[in-house]
Amino acid sequence: MENQLGLLRIRIIRGINLAIRDLRSSDPYVVVKMGKQKLQTRVVKKNVNPEWNEDLTLCISEPILPIKLQVYDKDTFSPDDKMGDAELDIVPLIDAVITTRCQNIPNGTIISKITPSRQNCYSEESCIVYENGKVVQHVFIRLRNVECGEIELRLQWIDIPGSKNL
Repeated sequence: MENQLGLLRIRIIRGINLAIRDLRSSDPYVVVKMGKQKLQTRVVKKNVNPEWNEDLTLCISEPILPIKLQVYDKDTFSPDDKMGDAELDIVPLIDAVITTRCQNIPNGTIISKITPSRQNCYSEESCIVYENGKVVQHVFIRLRNVECGEIELRLQWIDIPGSKNL
């Protein structure tokens, strides 16, 4: 863990209006990739508005790498169907962590805001907030390469005691 800067906890909260890939619904799950790390949620059966509320944790050693999300429909007898993808840049969150170091910041302080644009996958404005001593970001991401669908996430930075600081 000596090269690790910290941990990024990603709470995959829910999917919104995901694409239908089976007869009337889908069996979605989310794959999160960053560099060589790959994690995934459980499958939610027959639901295009699934609620996962699952925490996935990535070790961050290179904060310039984007987080890649891919949503799939689980199939039993054929390869899983793609239901869209998205990328998330964590540099603004890392910058917010650096900004808040050694400062007495009131709970609930908005550190920065990210506006949806052609350069990102955000579907609405996202705020990075100092909340209960932690830097968190609530995100709605629009899926690409699919007819519809969004994913709601919550990112939280976690320092590793004794690790290389940002």
